[in-house]
Amino acid sequence: MGRFAESVRIWQQAVQQETDPLQKSIGLSNLSLGLQQLGKWKDAEVSIERSLKLIKSIPPSKDQLQTLAQVLNTQGSLKFALGRSEDALNLWQEATKSYESADDRIGVIRGLLNQTQAFRALGFYRRSIKTLDEVSQMLRSQPDSSIKANQLRSLGDTLSSIGDLDRSQKALNQSLDIFKRLGTSDLDLSATPISLGNLARSQKNPKLALGFYQDVANSSANFPLGMIKLQAQINQFSLLVETKDIAAAQALSLQIRSQLNSLSPSHDAIYAKINFAQNSIELNGQFQEPAQILVTAVQQAKEIEDQRAESYALGSLGKLYEQTRQFKDAQNLTQQALMIAQSINAGDIAYRWQWQLGRILKAQGDLEGAIAAYTDAVSNLKELRSDLVAIDAGVQFSFRESVEPVYRELVSLLLQSDRDPNNQKRLKLAQDSIESLQLAELVNFFRADCFDAKPVEIAKVDRTAAVIYPIILLDRIEVILSIPDQPLRHYSTQITQAQVDRLVSDFRSDLRDPGSLDYLPAARKIYDWLIRPAEADLVKHGIKTLVFVPDGSLRNIPFAVAQDGNQYLIEKYNIALTPGLQLLNPQPLSRQKITTLTAGLSESRQGFAALPNVESEIKEIKLRVPNKELFNQSFTGANFQQAIQGSAFPAIHLATHGQFGSTAEETFLVTWDGRIDIEQLNQLVQLRGQATNNVVELLILSACQTALGDKRAALGMAGMAVRAGARSTVASLWSVSDDATASFMTEFYRNLASEKLTKAEVMKQAQLSLIKTPNYKHPFFWAPFVLLGNWL
Repeated sequence: MGRFAESVRIWQQAVQQETDPLQKSIGLSNLSLGLQQLGKWKDAEVSIERSLKLIKSIPPSKDQLQTLAQVLNTQGSLKFALGRSEDALNLWQEATKSYESADDRIGVIRGLLNQTQAFRALGFYRRSIKTLDEVSQMLRSQPDSSIKANQLRSLGDTLSSIGDLDRSQKALNQSLDIFKRLGTSDLDLSATPISLGNLARSQKNPKLALGFYQDVANSSANFPLGMIKLQAQINQFSLLVETKDIAAAQALSLQIRSQLNSLSPSHDAIYAKINFAQNSIELNGQFQEPAQILVTAVQQAKEIEDQRAESYALGSLGKLYEQTRQFKDAQNLTQQALMIAQSINAGDIAYRWQWQLGRILKAQGDLEGAIAAYTDAVSNLKELRSDLVAIDAGVQFSFRESVEPVYRELVSLLLQSDRDPNNQKRLKLAQDSIESLQLAELVNFFRADCFDAKPVEIAKVDRTAAVIYPIILLDRIEVILSIPDQPLRHYSTQITQAQVDRLVSDFRSDLRDPGSLDYLPAARKIYDWLIRPAEADLVKHGIKTLVFVPDGSLRNIPFAVAQDGNQYLIEKYNIALTPGLQLLNPQPLSRQKITTLTAGLSESRQGFAALPNVESEIKEIKLRVPNKELFNQSFTGANFQQAIQGSAFPAIHLATHGQFGSTAEETFLVTWDGRIDIEQLNQLVQLRGQATNNVVELLILSACQTALGDKRAALGMAGMAVRAGARSTVASLWSVSDDATASFMTEFYRNLASEKLTKAEVMKQAQLSLIKTPNYKHPFFWAPFVLLGNWL
């Protein structure tokens, strides 16, 4: 603090002696910055108000406009440090306009960079990225500078916050390289390694992350601003707790405590206290000292009028009391935190306290109150959907830990067996909640809200179809059944999530062994869970098609193999999958003559094995339906793009290797000269639709497979199906011998030419044809093929 205190004394003397209004305004602005670093917020506010009043009294000129912008930037920094992000944004936008009027290009960049901080603090991550991209364009022609390095660091932090880790890595490395070439002060340099450490942590590389944090903490020993060192140490402490390095974490906690006590109240200092308190509980299970730290954080947040930080501190204190089972105090603190969050329209933290309140009320036996609180939390999450992916760093982890459980715990409460099992209001809310979770998972998968969700009633789509929602909860499987014009009903099986996941994993493994019948016991159990309680209703109401909205690990298995003891489910019903009725395009298959764009690879490419029977598969398709063909060398990315955009084929058939993963980056198709990822495929299909006014009726992926050992890999298949923009998609859960695939596709296209069969019936007939073939009767050969989306 010594350097800042000395700077403040110098600026105070200069301001007293200065008579020129413009220079005095600059001096007061610099004085305010110094006072901010010392935590003297009221004095800093007085100084910047005097500066602003002076500069506005001067007639406009280039110097006046530049100084006005500088003063507004300083005032924005003050508001931001006090947690008033919206005020800060308004001031920084005003400053940017002033720089534009002065034709100050570097100033404009500074103003835009400041705005990105406010956008991120307010939860407007997409606007932050858009602004940073604008700055990137402006800086390309600029030489290396500290402002360019800071811009790249901001870009890297924001990209990391929305899960775009590769681009984040590139931006942060560029930032660090520029800082090193410039020989910039340690203070500027240190913030980028902290960002790199956070990124390494998101990439599940704790060793690398610790190295970055330790380097910053060690090199920052003599910094005038202790917050930099402290931030690195708290991040390091959190990671040591997470990786169970107890001895190192305890040693570091002693260093952190002494620094926390000496910090002046500020936005960063309060969050440092909250983070340290939360991780201290995780470290040793002790609550007294963390509670005292959080009480101090609440007091300091009130002192500087940072309502967002106050809400976080109160809510964190409420969670501590929840953990110690002091539920009345926990409820009171959580309600205070929630009221503050709602008063400042902070939905991204309000939902946390609504969720926490729901847990606390449930623990006290107030189930009605708990359901109300959980319902409010889910409503908030729906509104947050477009920025849901960026609520915390470490996107996939935060979603599974901080978002997904809210939906599941609400569904569990609504469907408790001791409640009225026929309560339609509760069943409908449970159905809506699981549909919303499916959509939220896809938004998280793509890191963007790119779906047009519209509720659809099954009776208005297909009166002979039933929708089955299997829901995996911690202690049971719940099933909601929707039959046209009938009340919703549900039934459950007591089995833990771990047991379900283990059975599903073994079942899938057994199915992939064509010489074994070990899959049969699990096939019958799955039938008992999902179908047997509904058998009578399905028959009574003339149901022909079962539409599954699969959940969790159940996405990785073919429901067609479920067996009643005598028959497979596919022998009794048509079967389709959908990630939710709200994402369904309900129009039936256009009964125009089917033509197809067919592309395939038979030779080994991109590290994938050869598919020798793809050639015969493509020839068979050509015999059945008119098509345009891209095969081997002609199946390049450029040729495929040209073929899609220049045609109106209702079907696209891709007989090539591909993979469905648990992230968009791990989901792709192989071409002769590279790969087509899920976003590229979507853009091609969407552009084709815009150019020809014809949607893709059917997308067939005949040689793709879900990634092995990845529980969420089938989410990639659902994502590919929905995002590609096709009404229906046929894909495979695992790679099958390509001769069996060729046989399946031959029968599929033969039946597709019929004007009487729905797509689900076409699928069923193709699978039954393999079941009846001695060489292919094992589910290994016919079961992996699934129909996603529209089944009509």
